[in-house]
Amino acid sequence: MLHLVFVEAALEAVPPGIIGHPSVRRNAKRRKKPPGETLLNRSLHHPVMDRIPDGHKRGRPDITNICLLEALGSPLNREGRLSTWIHTFGGYSIKISPEARLPYDCNRFNSLVEQLFVHGKVPPGDEEPLMKLAKQGLENLKSDISPTLTVALTSHGVPSDLEDVASRLASEEVPAVFIGAFPHGSMAKETLALADEAFSIYPESLQAWVVTSRLIYGYEKASGKTD
Repeated sequence: MLHLVFVEAALEAVPPGIIGHPSVRRNAKRRKKPPGETLLNRSLHHPVMDRIPDGHKRGRPDITNICLLEALGSPLNREGRLSTWIHTFGGYSIKISPEARLPYDCNRFNSLVEQLFVHGKVPPGDEEPLMKLAKQGLENLKSDISPTLTVALTSHGVPSDLEDVASRLASEEVPAVFIGAFPHGSMAKETLALADEAFSIYPESLQAWVVTSRLIYGYEKASGKTD
């Protein structure tokens, strides 16, 4: 089974330091929610993004949404051979059920994640939720997975053919892959330190969902399950 972890995901509630900003309050009022229970979203909160640390990497829930749609819709996931996790910029882990059928509409996805941050799981009263939230460092999440090999896919990694990387992962008993689910910048050194190796599978930067789809298909081929 391949363990896929979307790291430093730009998926978080509005941080306390900017709750009073007009753009935040305006959106919260329109949606009839407390400001702190809405998602940070660059498209809505652009005027205040430069006031928060690493603002260029935050406030893009759509990236995680698209990546999850790619992963959960794959044959690998449908065959029960993919485990999907999110680790957010704010230090939360989110376990995604392989049975989850997430909305394609970003607004509906954002509402679902807002519910997750309030209640800790979605649906709130379900014993087998589609998404489950925990305050957990990436190091502890990796320990829970206990991978035999952890690979980070980053444009700053060692240039490598996707086929070679996929074959290496397919040969492992418990392979794990980090993919950055943020819009700009590089993986933090603390994140890269938790990977055994870091590879770049294309000469230029690729969008996270493109990396996701290529990785999964490459892994399917390398493990002999796809013609």
